[in-house]
Amino acid sequence: MSASIAINGFGRIGRMVFRQAILQDDLNVVAINASYPAETLAHLIKYDTNHGTFSGDIVIEESALIVNGKRVQLVSDRDPLKLPWKEMNIDIVIEATGKFNDREKAALHLQAGAKKVILTAPGKNEDITIVMGVNDNQLNIEKHDIISNASCTTNCLAPVAKVLNDTFGIENGLMTTIHAYTNDQKNLDNPHKDLRRARACAQSIIPTSTGAAKALALVLPELKGKLHGLSLRVPTPNVSLVDLVVDLQTDVTAEEVNAAFIEASKGSMKGVLGLTVEPLVSIDFNSNPHSAIIDGLTTMVMGTRKVKVLAWYDNEWGYSARVVDLTKKVGAALKDTVIA
Repeated sequence: MSASIAINGFGRIGRMVFRQAILQDDLNVVAINASYPAETLAHLIKYDTNHGTFSGDIVIEESALIVNGKRVQLVSDRDPLKLPWKEMNIDIVIEATGKFNDREKAALHLQAGAKKVILTAPGKNEDITIVMGVNDNQLNIEKHDIISNASCTTNCLAPVAKVLNDTFGIENGLMTTIHAYTNDQKNLDNPHKDLRRARACAQSIIPTSTGAAKALALVLPELKGKLHGLSLRVPTPNVSLVDLVVDLQTDVTAEEVNAAFIEASKGSMKGVLGLTVEPLVSIDFNSNPHSAIIDGLTTMVMGTRKVKVLAWYDNEWGYSARVVDLTKKVGAALKDTVIA
C-alpha cells in the first residue's frame, strides 16, 4: 500500500515535487493545499519555463485535479490546524510553503492528523536533518516526526564533502555557491532585509550568505567548524554550482580525487552523485535529478593537498528529487511499522 501524501504550498519546489511524486507507484499524492484556483494550479503544473511541459494528463474538477487518472483534492487554508489531514488519512505532509520550518509550526500538521512532516528547507529544532546518500541511514521512524531535507546547496555540498573526507580526510575548507536567483530575491529594486538581495536579481551578481556549510555539521558532525562559505546569486533562473576548496590530510592527485567520486557514484551514492568529463555549461544540467555532478575537467590540486572541486546541481529539480526519495523512504518505513 502506497503512502498518502499531502503537499502544503505549491511554489517552485512544491510543483517540482508534485511533478515527480505523481509518477511514483509507491506514493499517493492525495491533496494539495494552495491559495490559488484549480485552473491556475493546473496551468502551472502543465507549463514550466525552467522544466518544460508536463507530459501527463490533467483534468480540472470542482476542488480537485485528476492527474494521470489520479484524483488530487485541492484545499485552501492558511491555518495548518484546520487542514483535513486526519479525515484524509495523510501519512506524510511535504511542507513546502517556507513558513512552517520551525518545529512548533510544523507540528501543527501532526496535530491536524498527519503522521510525519518533511520540510523542503532547513529546519529549526526539527527532529533530524537528512541528506539522501549521506546520512539517511540515521532515520528512525519511531523517533523522527519532523524531518528536514536540508537545502539544495547542502544536498550538493554534503555528498562531495563526505567522499573527500571519507577517502582523504578534510582539514578545513571554503565553499562558494554560484547560485541561480530565487523567489527570495527581487525582480526590480525593492526593500529586503538583506540589502544586496533588495537589488534586481537579473541585473547583477549578488554576494549573500548561505547556511549550507554550517548546516553540513547536522549531517556530517565530523566536519563541524571545518567549512565556511558564501553565495553569489547570478542572473540565471536555474542550475547552480558549488565551488569547494579544501585542504586534505592526504597527498592526492586530481585523477585520484575524480576516481573517488566515480567510485562513490557507482556505489552508495548512485543517483545522488555524478561526474562528467564533458565540457558542459549550466543549462546542460537543467532538470538533472542528481544532487551533485562533479565537473571532472576542472578538478585541481595545488601542491599535494589543496584541492578545488566544482559540482553542478539543479537547485529545483535535483533537490525535489531528493524530497521525493526521502518521502519514499519515510513512507516505506511507516509501512514496515504498520506491518510489524
